[in-house]
Amino acid sequence: MQEWMIAMLVISIMLIIRDMAKTILAENLPDTEELPSLQEGHPQKERVEKYAASFQKLADTFYGMPYRKDYLSSRQVEQIIEDTNAKVCSRCYQREICWGEHSQELVKGVEALVRSMESGNEENVRGIRADWTGICPRSVQYYETVAENFQKERQNLMWDNRMIENRLAVAQQLMEVSHIMENVASDLYDLERVTPQFEEELRKGLRKSHVILRRAWMMNKVKGRKQIFLTMRARSGQCISMTEIAQLLSKYCEISMVPVNGSRCIVNGEYHTVHFAEDVSYQVLYGTARLTREEEKVSGDNYICRQEDGGRFVMCLSDGMGSGMEACRESETVVELLEQFMESGFSQETAAKMVNSALVLKGEEGMFSTVDICAVDLYTGICNFLKAGAASTFIKRDHWVESITSESLAAGLVQQIDFETATRKLYHGDYLIMMTDGVLDALPDQKEEETMKEIIMDVHEESPKDFGRGILERVLGYSDYHARDDMTVLVAGVWKK
Repeated sequence: MQEWMIAMLVISIMLIIRDMAKTILAENLPDTEELPSLQEGHPQKERVEKYAASFQKLADTFYGMPYRKDYLSSRQVEQIIEDTNAKVCSRCYQREICWGEHSQELVKGVEALVRSMESGNEENVRGIRADWTGICPRSVQYYETVAENFQKERQNLMWDNRMIENRLAVAQQLMEVSHIMENVASDLYDLERVTPQFEEELRKGLRKSHVILRRAWMMNKVKGRKQIFLTMRARSGQCISMTEIAQLLSKYCEISMVPVNGSRCIVNGEYHTVHFAEDVSYQVLYGTARLTREEEKVSGDNYICRQEDGGRFVMCLSDGMGSGMEACRESETVVELLEQFMESGFSQETAAKMVNSALVLKGEEGMFSTVDICAVDLYTGICNFLKAGAASTFIKRDHWVESITSESLAAGLVQQIDFETATRKLYHGDYLIMMTDGVLDALPDQKEEETMKEIIMDVHEESPKDFGRGILERVLGYSDYHARDDMTVLVAGVWKK
């Protein structure tokens, strides 16, 4: 529990620092006159980088601790023998004979017995017990005591592994915090002034629209997509819409530019810095169809759909184990944590790892849920899939359907979880169909995916919401229109702008 509290406190502090850094970037950086001092050897940047290195070293310290063990150590086996001898053999009249002349043979025999118990080899256990029956007057008691001590050491091993997993979870979180700090240090000072010619032409154009430009900055960091910061104000008594300024900026940049989400709607008489970014190439519309399990009032499935800064549209779907309010709380926690982490700049895989670590650290409550993420790059149409224990996702294009499957465990079960990942290119008119297990489980056994592909091909509605309803209606036909589990179908359509 202490590791959980420390990790969450560190992450909360770092997210606050990251938001503060964004504020500093937006408000203070464009007013600085000398750019070279910002880019080369800036003391604040070096300080943040040192903080990042410190967190990385702390993470390495945790990683350097012992890793989990699947089998008892030799010392633990010796402890079992010592404890058993102290309880059973200390008052036995044959003690001097057994542990005098034949001690080596007996030690090997007990070790073989413990290892057989450990591997679950009942045949070997029975054979060893039979061999002891003729030579040990207390063979039954001795075996029972060995089995009892073995279970105690086995339980200690499980607790040790649990502590090791908790330390690894904290180490992973510290390492990701270090990466975030490095990115913050880079983002804060990765700006450059636009060329004097471009700035002068833009200043003249804005002046005709009653806008006074103080300074223009440019960032070309993200895959060559233009990002421009304009510090400007309107002439006295004027209010200019941001849409008008974006259109003018697009003309001079020769590409479509738009203000980023959360920007101001108008320019008034005070100087403000506004962030513009290259417009995306694709747009996404989504819809959902849901049913709650019969006799339950609350669905155990939860989802989020959101467009993020940087031109990425993300869909997250989580199915809590079981049904009802408890399952709902579990899946709601998963999607909320995923949303917070990705909104703060974590990649989807990093966010999923952080959520899994959080669930593992709270493992005493038996908390685990599926994780299903689709992230579409609206500039390129590339879609990245990440799954942990989730049902198949389907892509419909024209007259064929493809499935993205997963065989990994749900989040929260083990620390070192293997997320299933895949990448696909989406085109104009494609549909992404995500669903929970309750939908596929209603279809004929061993033919779930093939049947679902036929159902998807049979649905011709264009609206994503109607598309999802059409799928759910046809699925219910296979289960006599009874919802034996929570059912959620999430559909997103991709269209070229």
